[in-house]
Amino acid sequence: MLTSIKNKSVIVTGGSKGIGKGIASVFAKQGAKVMIAARGEAAAKQTVEEINASGGTADYYLCDVSNWEQVQALVAYTEDSFGSVDILCANAGTFPQKKIVDLTPDDWDDIMSANLKSTFLCVKACIPQFEKQGKGRVVVTSSITGPITGYPGWSHYGATKAGQLGFMKTAAMELARYNTTINAVMPGNIYTEGLADLGEEYLNSMAAAIPLKRLGAVEDIANAALFFAADEAAYITGQQIVVDGGQTLPECMEAVAEI
Repeated sequence: MLTSIKNKSVIVTGGSKGIGKGIASVFAKQGAKVMIAARGEAAAKQTVEEINASGGTADYYLCDVSNWEQVQALVAYTEDSFGSVDILCANAGTFPQKKIVDLTPDDWDDIMSANLKSTFLCVKACIPQFEKQGKGRVVVTSSITGPITGYPGWSHYGATKAGQLGFMKTAAMELARYNTTINAVMPGNIYTEGLADLGEEYLNSMAAAIPLKRLGAVEDIANAALFFAADEAAYITGQQIVVDGGQTLPECMEAVAEI
């Protein structure tokens, strides 16, 4: 158990569902006070109720994390509610699939704002808190798509995920003066609500391409984020970890078949 997480205040953007919900739940189980930032009230409220019912501490704040004023208000609300902002999990993001030939400039701008600009804004808004406290942690949810792999229809998404890592490298140096670290988790194929409707046959085909022969669970990503946020990772900054069950290792499907 990473005991240093207990009683820490954590903001999880996009924390009402998917990987973000997994992160929020795992941090709450370790005794953290979790603030979920989301745009949809129904899902956010349900997640908070589930965490609180299981003995955790959580609240939510409706926020568009690509909007600077709303992000500042989120941080202020979290400080008022929990007394501090110790950890930021910059997880919010969207991944609409559209090939370049069909992408409009507005499509591009929208996903840049939702995924990449939001990471910058949330980190910037938390700096005064980290400076005041003399310590802080940032964990970014990136992806293998973009930095390592590509997939038709996700050029804009991949660009944002690679961009997050580029931002992180310099941010790690700039945040060091506040005794704050920033690291990234890079998920592979993770089973979330968004995959549930794809059908068992398709999900099985996805799992077959992964050496560990299964899709990841949201808890797999959350546990990596938990480590980066803990005191035990205090000397790690500007780094990323791939959590993909070995998905990016095989040269080809024939290699997977040999396992």
